Amino acid sequence: MNFTSSVPVKAVSSEYSLNFFETKIEETATMSCEEEEKPKQEFHGNGNIVTSSPEMLRILAIARQVANTDVPVLILGESGVGKELVAQLLHERSNRYRHPFVKVNCAALPHELLESELFGFEKGAFTGAVHDRIGKFGQADNGTLFLDEIGEMSPHLQAKLLHVLQDGEFNRLGSRSSTKVNVRIVAATNRKLKELVLKGEFRSDLYFRLNVIQLRIPPLRHRPEDIGLLANHFLEKYRERYGSSRRVIPKDVMDTLIEREWPGNVRQLENVVKRYLILDRIEAESDDLDEGPMQVIGPTNILDLKSLSMRAAQQAEIDIVVRVLNETHWNRKECANRLHISYKALRNKLKRWNLRPHP
Repeated sequence: MNFTSSVPVKAVSSEYSLNFFETKIEETATMSCEEEEKPKQEFHGNGNIVTSSPEMLRILAIARQVANTDVPVLILGESGVGKELVAQLLHERSNRYRHPFVKVNCAALPHELLESELFGFEKGAFTGAVHDRIGKFGQADNGTLFLDEIGEMSPHLQAKLLHVLQDGEFNRLGSRSSTKVNVRIVAATNRKLKELVLKGEFRSDLYFRLNVIQLRIPPLRHRPEDIGLLANHFLEKYRERYGSSRRVIPKDVMDTLIEREWPGNVRQLENVVKRYLILDRIEAESDDLDEGPMQVIGPTNILDLKSLSMRAAQQAEIDIVVRVLNETHWNRKECANRLHISYKALRNKLKRWNLRPHP
């Protein structure tokens, strides 16, 4: 689906807030809804962003609106929601699309190696540096650098990154001369950066530099309308690879998928569909999907620490839901609003926990 906006794309200064873009996109989205009543689906590039969620469509529209502005973008969301795909969309819809999109996972390397990975080094800068290396910033020149898990970056590297954002230049390890680059920064994290700033673990000046435009990707449990779309998409994508004759997901299997909470989000759903195509049954994923029924824990029923924690967390969730239901006299819509979850998600929880009001 092509989302066309009547709002012209212009360069955006750091003083512009997300509210500006939200207002323009909501106006355009309203016109679009009047023109088309069919459910919207988005298929994007190689990454295949598949969604009919109004919130996701709004976020993708904002991403298009700001793609060509060159300002930094901060993408927030839980692991597995598709932050990298949104970053790729920002790159492909920008005037940098002919140049590299370079990804760096800031949590995947020790801080010492991450510095050389990002900024490169000169031959002889340290033991083992037998040749020059330009680093990821050099590779991404005139393109986009996607810094995934930015919340894991050390304070020392945060300071160097801030310098690049401010001046567009940096020093390779072992070099006395600076290197100029023209790189658009897109950063992502599943951590709460505001809390890290308050704790002194993340520089406030870097946070404000990165947070010019913020896109918060909702977890899959908050967009249940996407579960069926994504499951069918992954089935079509992988069925030939795994030699499956399945062309559709049976209704009972789909109902099972839709009822789940998906703590691992889209990535977890993708893996479940892969295993379903291989094993031709959904039961194999039961441990991966949720915790199953609650168990009474006693002296003769010893569970490992992970299982104990999972069940304790589920019991705490049940207690909170029951308390809010009682406070709202079992008005499920009001309860869902208070808990900041969808009505369908609450209904699925009550069904799975076998909860109902007392007569």
